[in-house]
Amino acid sequence: MIRPARPSDETAIRDCAISAYQQYVAIIGRKPAPMTADFAAQIMAGHVHIATDDKNQVVGFIVFYPDDDTTMMLENIAVMPDQKGRGIGKRLMAFCEENARQQGFSHMRLYTNEKMTANLSIYPHLGYVETGRRTENGFNRVYFEKNLSV
Repeated sequence: MIRPARPSDETAIRDCAISAYQQYVAIIGRKPAPMTADFAAQIMAGHVHIATDDKNQVVGFIVFYPDDDTTMMLENIAVMPDQKGRGIGKRLMAFCEENARQQGFSHMRLYTNEKMTANLSIYPHLGYVETGRRTENGFNRVYFEKNLSV
């Protein structure tokens, strides 16, 4: 099940982010941005949705919001490591894209760290095209975009 996050979900969301991104600390040389995000503010803004299992435990989450009049920004997506391979990430992505379409957005935008190499091959497989690389807040980011009207 995917639903909007509530303030009471913040600890579970943070635990999921830490579990999912911990493996990248040594590779990047510092905590990836999702490990230090202000989840309370993102939840209050309505930007966070969670995936839960049959026991209502958080198994993944996604953060997205309008970037401009035509584009929805996917800020963060994470799945608990012990839940990987079950299609949770794909369901969260599909949920985000469908939500964007329903709100009239024609494009999705996202970024990942250039050292998260698995993501660099996953996103193109899901129809995203690399649109640029930038250094922001000390992170080397790779931006992707997907046309939702195709």
